[in-house]
Order: sequence, then structure tokens, then C-alpha cells
Amino acid sequence: MKYEAIGNDIVLTDVKCFDLDLCADCGQAFRWKKTEDGYQKAVVRNTVGEIIQKDGVTVFRNTDKETFETIWIPYFDLERDYENILAGFDDRYLNEAIKAYPGIRILRQEPWEAICSFIISQNNNIPRIKGIIERLCTSFGEQISEEDFTFPSFEKIAKLDENDLAPLRAGFRNKYILDAAKKLSRGEISLDTVEKIPIEQAREELMKIKGVGKKVAECALLYGFGRIEAFPVDVWVNRIMEELYPDGLPECTRGVEGIAQQYLFHWRRNIDEKEVKNIV
Repeated sequence: MKYEAIGNDIVLTDVKCFDLDLCADCGQAFRWKKTEDGYQKAVVRNTVGEIIQKDGVTVFRNTDKETFETIWIPYFDLERDYENILAGFDDRYLNEAIKAYPGIRILRQEPWEAICSFIISQNNNIPRIKGIIERLCTSFGEQISEEDFTFPSFEKIAKLDENDLAPLRAGFRNKYILDAAKKLSRGEISLDTVEKIPIEQAREELMKIKGVGKKVAECALLYGFGRIEAFPVDVWVNRIMEELYPDGLPECTRGVEGIAQQYLFHWRRNIDEKEVKNIV
């Protein structure tokens, strides 16, 4: 990986296995939008990101080196050797998924945002998830530019009630958002602890939140805490396991199951039954 400051931008070159559009649009995060001039834009950790990628070059607009190193390198997991990890997947289906959608990386989001986002994602579709999260941010986040708002802190949400959240139109999820915020605010669940303890215990900690089952907990662990051994199972992944891995994931995925999952998930939801049967 090489990067340098050019004017007000950071220009990233020579990074393997990184497709910006795939990372922004493969179901991990819900705040990315494509601008009219082709940039991917989102607020990440209270920082506005405007990023474009073309011909192997990635440009981070209006970004200095400190911001790039402290925000964007961790967020896009740019220091992890994905090329080596993917080369170690000795499995025909994973290889098909990687060939079809190369460049997916696991996004390292702010843990509270990941917990809240995947509570909202339950029994929901992506456009509606994005709408709820946008309303949450514009209603309770801090305005940092004319059109950009931060993700509201759990301390702020903990002071609200269900009536305050009604305009989000999140339905039954409102009480789960509030329960999560209040438990974190009271210290009943510690984000720092969840990041460090064995994953089985971390999962149990998150499942203390009302409405958080194993799937939401695994999503939060993978996309918010960088626990790449987490393995969220939704409808698509359950289908993958039944169709392709009835005896479980292959040994080559041990310790990086979350990376394998993301490739398989995005691949499977974008191919039809006939293609799967031909591969099988």
C-alpha cells in the first residue's frame, strides 16, 4: 500500500483486494451514497468521507494524512493482507465468489453504530434501513456540514423515549435501540470489554440487549468490533450452508470465517438458482 498527499487529497495506490464500490454496497454499512460526480460519500467516526476509485487509484477528497491514517486505514482494514487470506481459501465455491466479486473488505465501523444499525436491519430491506438511519442521524446527530450529520451517541439516545423515536418509523425496533443505548450508558455492557473477550462471551454480552439475537450480535462483532472470526447467518447464508456446506465451512476459513461469509453472502444473493446448480 502506498499513499501520498496531493493538494488537499490523499491518493492511495498499490493496494490489493480493495473495491470501494463493493465495500460500500455489500450490506455491511448503510450510510454510503454515490454523489453525482461519482464519489462514494459517508460520515464515518464524525468525519465526512468522499472517495473515488478508478484504474487502481483511490482518491480521498479533502483528507490529510492524519485523518487517512487514523480513520480510513482502520475503517477499510487496509493493513490486513487480504491477498494472502483469499489465496488460502482452498475451496471451489469461495473461489467462485472471490472471482465474481474481488475486492470486498470487512469495514471496521464504530461499534455502537454497528449495534444500532443491525438492530434496525432486522426483518428489513436495505433502502428502508438506510432511510431509518438517515432520519436517526439528522434528528439526533451533530450537524458537521450543511448536509452531513454524525451518528448520534448512545449517551444521547439513552435520554430519549419511544415517542422521541417515533418519527424514525422504525416500529418495534425503537424499544431495542433504546434498550441498547441505556445498557451501554449505564455500563451494563462495555464496548471495550466486548472487543477483547473471547467471542462466545462477547456474543452473550451483546445478546443481553433486548431484541439482539445471535445474528445481530455476530453482525455487530464482525462489522463493528473487527472480530473477523464472527459468522453472521441470515437467510442467504443459511441457504449457502444448506446448498454448499451441509457439513460446515471448510477448514481453510478457520479464524477468518467473517471474511469468507461476506464473499459468499454477496455472491449468493447476486446469482440465481440455475447458476448455483451448475456449480454444485
